[in-house]
Order: sequence, then structure tokens, then C-alpha cells
Amino acid sequence: MYEVEIKVQAAHEQVRSKLDEHGATRLEQVQQTDTYYDAPHRDFKATDEALRIRREHNRDAETLIHKLTYKGPRIDDNSKTRIEHEMEIDAPATMDDILTALGFEPAATVEKLRHRYRLGAYTITLDDVTNLGEFVEIETAVESEAAVTDARNRAFEHCRSLGLDPDEQLTTSYLGLLK
Repeated sequence: MYEVEIKVQAAHEQVRSKLDEHGATRLEQVQQTDTYYDAPHRDFKATDEALRIRREHNRDAETLIHKLTYKGPRIDDNSKTRIEHEMEIDAPATMDDILTALGFEPAATVEKLRHRYRLGAYTITLDDVTNLGEFVEIETAVESEAAVTDARNRAFEHCRSLGLDPDEQLTTSYLGLLK
């Protein structure tokens, strides 16, 4: 699966009103704590990869889930598009123990409050990232690399329709912005 994503730093108030105008569906509010790991065999910063354990508390449903995620290098210079593999895990402490035993070391933690909306096939997320500020992410998933360009162009259209400029997008991850 390919995650096609664009991210823009922006105040949320204006974007919320545009989401309402476009009939976007409010999905959920979640608090996420992401622990990122460094690999013993290569420099993830140099290869533009990421490995993390995510703790996600859904404030609306009062649920807590944990996920292990690998993000491959960006395949597109015009967005944050990359291969992503993700799975839920039942025992995050055990997963941390396994990663540590294999030589992976916790590198950093990113905390954010996310308000998610659905607009067609896209998830629009209003992020408030601790020590960074407010951001808007527009993303979708596609099965093949051939579908990436069309998905990215539609993400740009959504960006403009929300009063944001896709030319102001950030291709650096929150982790990269914090370091």
C-alpha cells in the first residue's frame, strides 16, 4: 500500500469552517504518542525510513490501540508518498523489548492531538503537535505506484479547496521537524 500525504502548517479554525462548507464528515479525536526507533544496521534519517510504536487513545470511543508501523523512503518529491506497513499489536511493551533486543533503540517521541475528517476518499487531519504547532494533513491510500500521481493531484485540489497552498507543504516528518 502507498500512503499519499501532503502536510501544511496552518491554523485550524479556518480549515474547520471550510470542512463544514464541503460537507466533510467528522470521524474522531485521538491522542497519539509515537515512539520512533533507530536501526542498528542503517541510518533511518539518511534512508528516509521510519519505524515506530504508536499509542492511540480515541477520545470519542474511549478506546486504546497500539500499532507497529514501518514507513519506507519517500517515492515522490512532490509529496510525502511512501510505502507503509502497519499492524495492531496487543503488547507494546513486549514489542519494545523485542526491538531493543534486536538492537533498535528508541530515538524520540512525538505527541499529537488529532481531529480527523473524511472528505471523499481522503482523510483530513487537523494535528496539534506538541512543541511544533498546528498542521493539516490530507491523505489517502492507493494500491499501486501507478495511482500515486492522480491521488496526489486530488490531494492538492482538496488542499486548495480548504484555503491552503499546496506549494507550502512540508515533506519533513514531525520527527524531523522536532530534531
